[in-house]
Amino acid sequence: MKLIKLIFLLPLIISCGSAIDKQVKSNTDRKIIGYAAGYEKYDFSLIDATKLTHINFAFANIVEGKAKFELETDAAKIATLMTLKKQNPNLKVLYSVGGWVWSDQFSSMAAYESTRKKFAASCVELLLEHGFDGVDLDWEYPGQRAEDNVFRPSDKDNFTLLLADIRKALDAQGQKDKTHYLLTIATGADQVYIDHTDLGQAHKYLDFINVMCYDFYQGWMYQTGHHANLYPSNKEKYGGNSGVEAIDRHIKAGVPVNKLVMGIPFYGRQWEKVASADAVLYGSANEGGIIVSYWEILDKLKSGKYEKRYDESAKASYLWNATDKIFVSWETPKDIKLKAEYIKEKELGGAMFWEYSLDKDQELLNTLFESLK
Repeated sequence: MKLIKLIFLLPLIISCGSAIDKQVKSNTDRKIIGYAAGYEKYDFSLIDATKLTHINFAFANIVEGKAKFELETDAAKIATLMTLKKQNPNLKVLYSVGGWVWSDQFSSMAAYESTRKKFAASCVELLLEHGFDGVDLDWEYPGQRAEDNVFRPSDKDNFTLLLADIRKALDAQGQKDKTHYLLTIATGADQVYIDHTDLGQAHKYLDFINVMCYDFYQGWMYQTGHHANLYPSNKEKYGGNSGVEAIDRHIKAGVPVNKLVMGIPFYGRQWEKVASADAVLYGSANEGGIIVSYWEILDKLKSGKYEKRYDESAKASYLWNATDKIFVSWETPKDIKLKAEYIKEKELGGAMFWEYSLDKDQELLNTLFESLK
């Protein structure tokens, strides 16, 4: 009788097991990737690795054609990151090359086969030296001007060739070590970035892509605006951008949805000397949008001078200080919850954020983690 019951129950058990496995796989595949800036004065041992799937240590530079860490504190901070695997054995720690300041050598290095291969080999060497699980490239930006960087029309093709060479070098080492080393990139959110890259081909060498869905309005813009709005604003005057538009551009470029990771800022942008109190959103300002961390913004709110405002069409929060004529575009737990719902609805690969030390008592990270579970 027990055997008969077991036979009849077996399909149900298998079915339930499959459903559980599928759910576990779904939760595991949804990434939460936090960048950790080595140049910030922050104790990496305070990072809560249980709420992260990946940490990207930023940044390595390109020196004499090779990936290299240049800060004296880098090695100690990397070692601390590796100890976080005791908290979370599934944690993957990558290092990121480039960033806004250190992208000036990418174009020249990527322009020739010999220098691409030299760089790819150095990426593997640096990975093995510190025990990383992969490499992240943050080239800002192929084929266009950024922070005093060299750029060429050929960057578009050379970027793909560079990724292919790094992927080949990582796979060769991975075969020896019987593991898979990750290769990822951080991408710009606008159409100009799409036009200067070939993501439809490039993604084939990548495990996933971190889309920087922030800085839509930033430092050199002397008008206020949302810097990380999820949807287009009906108050927009200058074209603008949004998270959903950035993701859609990547999909149209040929990137599979599950490889796309939505970037979220743990900081805001602040404009001072706003010209008119009647037009604070998308209004003129005499000082550009400087970066302010989430914890700094919470401190500002204690002054009582800031009024919380919300753009319903853009699903974006901002602050207005009428006394000092200061406008702040910022990311709140409410905004993060909405982005998490979009990530789940769209079946994206997960969320990335810049940067861990900018949070306040893990408030934003906790919201992201709970919302994506």
